[in-house]
Amino acid sequence: MSATSGESAHLKPSVPSPTGPIRTGPIPAGGSRGQGRPYTETRDLTPFRKAVVRTPVRGLAGNVGGVVTGLMAGRVPGTLAAEGGVPRLGRMSGRMPGKTTKAVHAAVFGSTEPDGLIALARTYPGWSGLCYLMAGLLAYSHGGHLRASELLRHGLSLRNDADANRYAAVYLAGVVTRVEVAERIEVPVLFSEEAVVLALSHSLRETGQTEEALAALAGLPPSLPLALARCSLAAELGHDVDVVADTEGLLNADDLAAALLLVRARCLRRLGAYGASRSALQEVLRRRKTHLALRSDALTDQALLILEAGRKTFGGREWQRRKSTEVEHVEVVRKDAELHELWDREYGSASDG
Repeated sequence: MSATSGESAHLKPSVPSPTGPIRTGPIPAGGSRGQGRPYTETRDLTPFRKAVVRTPVRGLAGNVGGVVTGLMAGRVPGTLAAEGGVPRLGRMSGRMPGKTTKAVHAAVFGSTEPDGLIALARTYPGWSGLCYLMAGLLAYSHGGHLRASELLRHGLSLRNDADANRYAAVYLAGVVTRVEVAERIEVPVLFSEEAVVLALSHSLRETGQTEEALAALAGLPPSLPLALARCSLAAELGHDVDVVADTEGLLNADDLAAALLLVRARCLRRLGAYGASRSALQEVLRRRKTHLALRSDALTDQALLILEAGRKTFGGREWQRRKSTEVEHVEVVRKDAELHELWDREYGSASDG
């Protein structure tokens, strides 16, 4: 069974499944407060695949592995990736594909640059939204965040006709985009509204538009990748209280949860809640299968927490108590020295004689 088959039954009517059309229209303004628990996943099937914690070695191996996998699957390096390889174009709703469908299909799975898809968007207005979105995902996969943000935003503002939506449901369900939801944390996401919006949010973050990146995430169904992306942005903007409230009760079930616990611990530390911050870091270290990079981050944060807590303690009331005790001791010594000096002046000369 397909990884996304039957998923629409587990989604809200207003949110498309990975095999359905993507909701388009203006991106909502404002933050993402008031949503449900970010770590509560109610769907049996999601568009997310296993998260990857990037390290220099893993990044190099991933790039080499991606080229080899692409060649073995018959995919040209630099084109969009798809689970199971490039799908063969066949009948849709009992009809053979038309000229437009063939042109879009060839461009989606054969283009290494967004320009061909942009040209098709201008040629076929009914397919323009879909073409701009695929062009944006292609630009994003190449690291072109500024262009990706422009193309994805434009694609989300346009509507597709029925043929374009039908084509997306049949042939784009396996397209995979590796989205960076937080620093060094990547999640492969099947083609869906979540893939598009998370990629848009990351692109906005990379171009310095942090508030817009957070606002773009509003409205997506709750998931750990969304929670990590949203809380990382909120922490960057200084919304520590919101992050703590959104991650209350979170346990270290996988690497995504561990990364989110690290964000929680840092926000708690900035708020001065050292005990709660220590508990979050201990939860990261509790699970032995947690990625080594995340465990190392937790140990580093734990050391910083101890230093900061010690400095606060040393500079707080305890220091004031120590300071007053030392001052009293100095005053006693000084008074004793003054008495000795007075004795020497009054009686010292007589005793010398």
